[in-house]
Amino acid sequence: QFVESDDDEELLFNIPFTGSVKLKGVLVMGADDGTHPAEMRLFRNIPHMSFDDTAREAEQTFSLNRDPLGELEYPTKIARFSNLSHLSMHFPKNFGAETTKIFYIGLKGEWTEAHRHEVTICNYEASANPADHRLEQISPQTHFTS
Repeated sequence: QFVESDDDEELLFNIPFTGSVKLKGVLVMGADDGTHPAEMRLFRNIPHMSFDDTAREAEQTFSLNRDPLGELEYPTKIARFSNLSHLSMHFPKNFGAETTKIFYIGLKGEWTEAHRHEVTICNYEASANPADHRLEQISPQTHFTS
């Protein structure tokens, strides 16, 4: 089983994580022919990345060697890939074939549970409206003493 590009040699993977990841290395396994990817570009924390977004500068770029057994590990710059919630992998070219085939992608690193705080919507009053805070027990009264 493998993933193969459609019309050209480009492939793009978007990988969301359920926690915070510190990515330390990547393994890519392809065929021992021209369909093996020749370059890999990594992008961090860009959810829903498309091919239009690949024109921007990648966090790290790798020149890949043919690796049909998945033995080569490409170390990442850990400072750039810590606190990672989403990884995008772009394979722009291969070793000369019309399409690119990838059999396996391995990610090495550390996962920790993310402490994501949801947005809290609060309404604040600039000044209190007495009609909103009416108490039945207290009613203004005037007392005269003689």
